[in-house]
Amino acid sequence: MSEPEHGAHGRPLTRGQKWQGFKESPYFPAIVLLFILSAAAGLFAGSYTYAMANPTPHSVPTAVVSEPDTSRGREFVAGMDKALDASLVIRVYPTAAAAREALEEQEVFAIVRSGARGVSLDVAAASGAAVAQLLAESAAKVGDALNIPVTVRDVKPLQKGDPRGLALFYISLAAVIIGFVGAIQLSVHARSLIPLERIGFTVLYSLLGAFAIAAVVDWLLGAVDLPFVESWLILAFTMFTSGMVFTMFNTLIGRWAMLPTWGVMVLLGNPSSGGAVSWPLLPSLLGHIGRWLPPGASVNAQHTAVYYQGHQRVFPYLVLAAWALVSCTVFWVWRHRHPGGREHMPQHAATVT
Repeated sequence: MSEPEHGAHGRPLTRGQKWQGFKESPYFPAIVLLFILSAAAGLFAGSYTYAMANPTPHSVPTAVVSEPDTSRGREFVAGMDKALDASLVIRVYPTAAAAREALEEQEVFAIVRSGARGVSLDVAAASGAAVAQLLAESAAKVGDALNIPVTVRDVKPLQKGDPRGLALFYISLAAVIIGFVGAIQLSVHARSLIPLERIGFTVLYSLLGAFAIAAVVDWLLGAVDLPFVESWLILAFTMFTSGMVFTMFNTLIGRWAMLPTWGVMVLLGNPSSGGAVSWPLLPSLLGHIGRWLPPGASVNAQHTAVYYQGHQRVFPYLVLAAWALVSCTVFWVWRHRHPGGREHMPQHAATVT
């Protein structure tokens, strides 16, 4: 009986040929995905646990009204700083009005004023429910320890339908995830779209998806009273940016584009966004990085639109615009590398289309 043939002309396959055959088989990407998904699961759990499971103060900007400047007030502030592990960043303002304006501009998270009857602490739950709670609890303990009467007021309370301040984080999270999932679905089910059409449909599903998110949360559930048009457009901008980030990576690295998209938008972006845990309670590096990523910019813009109307800042919009512009530019310049488009289709298929 003759030996079975292996490869061309009956020669046994070399290791290189076997490896090449394996790489071209469906088993290679499947095995790679096994390891990627396992690592992603651990990283996903780890990133959220690291950022949110045990929030501790790192840097809490606090306004201190200098007039009147009393010894009891200075003693209270020193006691608060010690109780919070020297995490207070003291900013002195000459008047209560100046300090309140700083709070409205989200430059500080609390205001300390001293007087003949003791000390008052104004907190803003809208700037972070956990931060406000931590400051209020610490103030009560310090006041008792120093025998100083302390009055705590929440001057920026959260809306009744969102007592923990998480609704804005959830709607921003929905916009981020649906944004790049929509781009993935376009790449699978509308593969033949040319670049301009792909960008156009990303704009359209972003506008419609954002409208649905805002309508459900505000009109249907009544969880948060949104400034509807502004919130809708922020969500749409977020969704479009997220979709174009995936499209950019899909242009650069093809079928593995989900990896950097998931890493930037979900593993890093959402835990550091300040939506679930305010930036002063996040690990310091995450607190700084989050402001420069689309999820953090979205939460920041949405949060200001809802609770600090009239004090909207341009920075979060610039962050979203920068990511969207870079993504669109990369996609457009290297559009010939994108796996979609009618120019990549066989000639007879393109003719039929």
